[in-house]
Amino acid sequence: MDQPGPIARPLRDRLTIPVLASGGILMAVMQTVVVPLLPDLPRLTGASASTVSWMVTATLLAGAVLTPVLGRAGDMYGKRRVLTASLALMTVGSVMCALSSDIGVLIAARALQGAAASVVPLSISILRDELPPERRGSAVALMSSTVGIGAALGLPLAALVVQYADWHTMFWTTSALGALGVAAVWWAVKESPVREPGRFDVLGTLGLAAGLISLLLAVSQGGQRGWDSPRIIGLFAATVVVLALWWWQQLRAERPLVDLRLVTRPRVGLSHVAALLTGFAFYANSLVTAQLVQAPKATGYGLQLSIVATGLCLLPGGVTMLLFSPLSARISAARGPRITLALGAAVIACGYAVRIADSRDLWMIILGATVVATGTTLAYSALPTLILRAVPAGQTASANGVNVLMRTIGQAVSSAAVAAVLVHHSSPVGGIPVPTLHGYLLAFGMAGGVALAACAAALTIPGDEPAAGRTPSDAGEARGTRDEAMEEA
Repeated sequence: MDQPGPIARPLRDRLTIPVLASGGILMAVMQTVVVPLLPDLPRLTGASASTVSWMVTATLLAGAVLTPVLGRAGDMYGKRRVLTASLALMTVGSVMCALSSDIGVLIAARALQGAAASVVPLSISILRDELPPERRGSAVALMSSTVGIGAALGLPLAALVVQYADWHTMFWTTSALGALGVAAVWWAVKESPVREPGRFDVLGTLGLAAGLISLLLAVSQGGQRGWDSPRIIGLFAATVVVLALWWWQQLRAERPLVDLRLVTRPRVGLSHVAALLTGFAFYANSLVTAQLVQAPKATGYGLQLSIVATGLCLLPGGVTMLLFSPLSARISAARGPRITLALGAAVIACGYAVRIADSRDLWMIILGATVVATGTTLAYSALPTLILRAVPAGQTASANGVNVLMRTIGQAVSSAAVAAVLVHHSSPVGGIPVPTLHGYLLAFGMAGGVALAACAAALTIPGDEPAAGRTPSDAGEARGTRDEAMEEA
């Protein structure tokens, strides 16, 4: 019997990709909207600046811990079910922010919103399970790019609300969008029949949470407290001990939270290394660009742009990510995802070369930031395809959750490293320490160097080109089936 064409497909099937993509964009917007508020939150909440910074740190910590956990839960109990719960927690957190000005409530709410970090890996796994091979590549590329698209859209939109309306309005808006997203996923997305049954690894979950919290607290707070402070050194030491014990426990667990034997395979492990390095290189672009264009004109290089204008500088990068995600899928189909990943990392490095060449003219700043965004699209779109082709079908959500976790750790380290460089290279302007242009150029050079390291890591991933007459997705399914058979044997 002939398969129904695109027009004959039920409306729900045709809306699966747009609904999942909108969920990824909403997640990224939710993470970004608080950024324009940070300078004013101490006045609005009566809390100190260091306390207010936890509105970012809490989301980062919760997302890092929950992403692999919810990915594993999705493989076990149903990906749509866990995806809906993640979006619902994000929406509840947004409602809490809309109703309160108490800093304790706001931090707790932002931690709830961190659950949404699992939206992208869960959605990618659903796409693998539900879509035919010929549609899968472009859909996965678009889904992976939603992180950058949402971040680029969220900043100017949030800045407009902050500038022209009460700041609670922003969270009421995201609450309404979140509720709509939950309803749309429940209506348009089918529950995946692919499951990986077993008992949930509670001990492994607690161990991973403790290790990641220690690591990310040390990285995020080291710049403020001093890298040689006893508390930071103690956190790093605790990280090493806890994660070593967690690794030992995972290797002996019957149904581990993270299959470390799978992670240590070169095709999977090197993909995670490349994700960490790419996350570092990508995140520096947003951090540095926003500060650079808002610097006072008295510095000699600053443009003293408003928050809204700053957000608009990053908007072309978001549009570029949307437009280039189909190109990434085509390159991966023709040359393989590892080549796409290496190309993306190289383009990121070229973008930072543009930033180093000229960071005074606005059009060159926007051009450099857009080139970095283009490379990020290629790299981020290739990473989940590499993972999908390297792991069994029943472990796609948890494996992609680990990959997103590595990006998150890369972003956290990038934030700390960029802050350390800019603080070290500052000079007073009007009595206030402001980073020098040399400091910004060093940050660009550091991020570009890491991007080149990501390119090298991508090229060392074992090649896995599909045979003639087979699509990359077909080849990946065959390999996943073969791996599962070998493991059962």
